Amino acid sequence: MEKTNQQYDKVISICRNVFTKKMTDYGTSWRILRITSLTDQIYIKAQRIRSIEETGITKVDEGIEPEFIGIINYAIIGLIQLELGTSDEEMPNDKTLSLYDDYFKQAKTLMMAKNHDYGEAWRNMRISSYTDLILMKIKRTKQIEDNLGKTIISEGIDANYMDMINYAVFAMIKLEFKDE
Repeated sequence: MEKTNQQYDKVISICRNVFTKKMTDYGTSWRILRITSLTDQIYIKAQRIRSIEETGITKVDEGIEPEFIGIINYAIIGLIQLELGTSDEEMPNDKTLSLYDDYFKQAKTLMMAKNHDYGEAWRNMRISSYTDLILMKIKRTKQIEDNLGKTIISEGIDANYMDMINYAVFAMIKLEFKDE
């Protein structure tokens, strides 16, 4: 489990680096996005991954790794938006990064608890399975959104975003550390 802990931290570092650079370029312009728009952005990224997995063809010179990073970062943005709501106002970088780090830490804590119970079974899964699981979580999230956030027995949008983060992190670990 220590190996997983270290690898997860490496993925956090990669994703945070991309997030920070994009925040330098664009600010927190994403604060205007509604949850439904963020879910759709995650869907676009997951669907592109699936298309590449199924066809092996890309016309844009990027592989699937940047898409998994995008899924992680959009899901964290979604969690921030769930907490704060939409806004036309920019958010200070220090507050943004503090929230980003907090949600990534929550996702990691959840993963470590589940990983303990499942005995690192995720390591024996295919990356394409993570893609499918993310797409399923997106469909569930869209249904919850269509129900105005209400569920009878199921977890909410936030739990689905957390799972999307962790499935994408698993894929990133398998892509980044394939030789280990």
